[in-house]
Amino acid sequence: MPKDFSRSDRVAQQIQRELAELLQMEIKDPRLGFVTLTGVEVSRDMSHAKVFYTVLNGDGEETRRILQRSAGFLRSELSRRIKLFKMPELHFDYDHSVERGLSLDKLIDEAVKTRAADDDSEAQ
Repeated sequence: MPKDFSRSDRVAQQIQRELAELLQMEIKDPRLGFVTLTGVEVSRDMSHAKVFYTVLNGDGEETRRILQRSAGFLRSELSRRIKLFKMPELHFDYDHSVERGLSLDKLIDEAVKTRAADDDSEAQ
């Protein structure tokens, strides 16, 4: 049975779409690398939105500071694009899951190579 999306889930998806566009088109800070928004969680009372991001070839902490400094501007732009009674406060968190996934992939590849090498040495 499919899960019914709550209002906060729908708002989170809309915020993610609009924020991605705003970051691409409106934020001109050269220190801000290639940022990918991986998800948004909106609190049930719609007062806070946790925005998860990753960065390609950049510093996640520096990016967080830049995003947090831009939060007021981003929030006001979001309020023009999304009609809500109150726009949630934006909080940015670096998403480590991509790095963890790449690390696990590397470990799996190493284990497969080691296993293949062991199998080859046993066959001889």
